[in-house]
Amino acid sequence: MHKVDVAIIGAGTAGMVAYRAARKHTGKLVLIEGGPYGTTCARVGCMPSKLLIAAAEAAAAMRAAPGFGIHPAAPHIDGTKVMGRVRRERDRFVGFVNEAIEDIDSSHRLKGSAKFEGPNTLRLDTGAVMHAERIVIATGSVPVLPDFFDAVGDRLIVNDDVFGWPDLPAAVAVFGGGPIGLELAQALHRLGVRVRLFGKGGGVGPLSDPAVRDAAAAAIGADLPFDPDADVQEVKREGDSVVVRFTEGGRAREERFEWLLAATGRAPALDGLDLAASGLTLDQRGAPEIDPRTMQAQGSHIFFAGDVAAHIPLLHEAADEGRIAGDNAGRFPHVESHSRRTPLGIVFTDPNIATVGASFAELTDAAHDFATGKVDFADQGRARVLRLNHGLLHVYGERGTGRLLGAEMVAPRGEHLAHLLAWAVQAGMDVETALAMPFYHPVIEEGLRTALRDLSVNLGDRIDNPPRCIDCGPGA
Repeated sequence: MHKVDVAIIGAGTAGMVAYRAARKHTGKLVLIEGGPYGTTCARVGCMPSKLLIAAAEAAAAMRAAPGFGIHPAAPHIDGTKVMGRVRRERDRFVGFVNEAIEDIDSSHRLKGSAKFEGPNTLRLDTGAVMHAERIVIATGSVPVLPDFFDAVGDRLIVNDDVFGWPDLPAAVAVFGGGPIGLELAQALHRLGVRVRLFGKGGGVGPLSDPAVRDAAAAAIGADLPFDPDADVQEVKREGDSVVVRFTEGGRAREERFEWLLAATGRAPALDGLDLAASGLTLDQRGAPEIDPRTMQAQGSHIFFAGDVAAHIPLLHEAADEGRIAGDNAGRFPHVESHSRRTPLGIVFTDPNIATVGASFAELTDAAHDFATGKVDFADQGRARVLRLNHGLLHVYGERGTGRLLGAEMVAPRGEHLAHLLAWAVQAGMDVETALAMPFYHPVIEEGLRTALRDLSVNLGDRIDNPPRCIDCGPGA
């Protein structure tokens, strides 16, 4: 039996960071991976999806050029070359990850799928058995596929499969109004694929503010067919086609597609681990309670990190959780509580959708005394110059202190606005301090200043908000 101080299950982003953190405390550790090396982000997530989106943005820019009085030829989209670049660059990113893996001591790397045979005992499918004093679980997540899609057979795919296409298909039905569904549906549509996006329950990405959610649905719906709460009666397979029957505007409709892309959520990858043998108390999902500041499960020697922890399934959060889990597994039993960064989420649609800090729903559910500042980008100066003048930003501030609490937005170049706000929230900044920061002219960020001024008025700090034309000329 192999004995180690720390065993890390999963060599994705969280697992690799956990390894580096634990390595500072002990040389008796092992990193176990049952699948291919290369993080989810690099192989099938954030990087290949952004490569596809970049191609879609290039095509969209050509179609938008006549609005500036420039008339290029209509874009000719070569699907094989689009997907070829996606795969080449994807493989390059995966290569960087594999190089990092190769830098790890080979005696610390084990291939195989692990499961618990006791609180400290792991058995790999290779037959190897290991005793680990502490264990970090960083197995990631897997797609959730409703039984409703079973009739589609092998015409059903998930986002992982898209990046293996040698060419762009003619038509795809996308199910799921979350970040993955929104990004891929819009990108494919802009690359000439006939797409219809079916949501459920009215959700649009991570948004919880009703006004911002409605604005986002309108912005996406102006670009491609999108129903955030679709009434779908049936999906089935006919030959090589997927048939979707649904209701639109009170009328029955039927459309045929080459593929059904399911972007209906992801769940922690716990199957096969046999967590019941770990000694942890599991809930109805088969998962234990995890402290997000220590990543420790129920005060035990077992830690979780990344998507499997079901906290915030984003790369930077996975890296943070890997660092916390690995550090605490390495120093166990002296566990330290770590502060977490301000939540920040970005959906790379056009316009961007983003959330920062506390959400509208969280503040409302907690009965937090807060006010909202807003800006509509329809007449924002730089947004109109760029013909990107659509979107809505709501920023939330605490009554009494003026402290910035969070924001939700669908906004042009919102990825940058979201970062500014995340830094401000994490710094504990109040609205008046934020307004004292420099704002250049003309920039999209002046829209943020408008929202902050509106928030200041609504918090009772100012008498009025200067008219929006202040962003188009001289003003304080």
